[in-house]
Amino acid sequence: MRRDDMADLAAFAVVAEEGSFTRASKRLGLSQSALSQIVRRLEERLGLRLLARTTRSVAPTEVGEQLLSTLSPMLRDLDASIEALSEAKEKPSGKIRITSVEHAAKQFLIPALAKVLPENPDVKVEIEVDYGLKDIVASHFDAGVRLGEQVEKDMIALRLSPPIPMAIVASPAYFERHPAPSIPRELSQHVCLNLRMPTSGTFYEWRLSKDAKAVHVRLDGQLAFNALGPIRDAALAGLGIANLPLDQVQEFLCSGRLERVMPDWSEDLPPYYLYYPHRRHGSAAFRLVIEAMRWRD
Repeated sequence: MRRDDMADLAAFAVVAEEGSFTRASKRLGLSQSALSQIVRRLEERLGLRLLARTTRSVAPTEVGEQLLSTLSPMLRDLDASIEALSEAKEKPSGKIRITSVEHAAKQFLIPALAKVLPENPDVKVEIEVDYGLKDIVASHFDAGVRLGEQVEKDMIALRLSPPIPMAIVASPAYFERHPAPSIPRELSQHVCLNLRMPTSGTFYEWRLSKDAKAVHVRLDGQLAFNALGPIRDAALAGLGIANLPLDQVQEFLCSGRLERVMPDWSEDLPPYYLYYPHRRHGSAAFRLVIEAMRWRD
């Protein structure tokens, strides 16, 4: 069946139900002449007279009644299916894929999702932890999470966090073997634990600043990792100095397992942002997730 056939059959059914071209035209938003032409075209194509017309009324012929008895339930089922789809669009459901760095996923995404996922069991969220700067469209992600400075300008960006305080730390055992540094240039005399960035292949630079003087350096060391968790573990094991988000080491500073140095040189990282393409569809599930993650001061 052609698409035009279905539209013409639906128009015929409305005319038959209303018993009037005038009422049917108002219901369908068509002129009476256009509607009359549609029904006439259908009758000519089928080679059957479907409606008996008088000056006062319109009624289905016997063959029209026969067609209507089959057609009407089909159209009602179709209307019900379309209505169900509309309801599904408003009910949060489906899978959302997000690429994120480890720290943002742990500190901001998971706590935000914990507020909404238990009450929305039809929403599924898949988070891939990756420090690379992926093309989220080509990689089939719905959204990404990175520091604000790393977000492409053609994306819609939603702030997820405050600026990220950093801390330069090492274990007491390490400082027993190496005098604690007090200025940036002394870091070159230490074993610094580095984060390898997969996109550039370089080490992530340490951002230091004091009294409006900024120093961004990449340091060599015996150990490098592709995630923050192992860097923290290596620092706890006395293997070197690490520059990590303060919230990742605070408990160990309080317990004395780590010690902080050069606090006056620590520089906050920019806030995290969730970003997605302008053409991303506004499904109920996607709206639910991004609203849950939105940073509120």
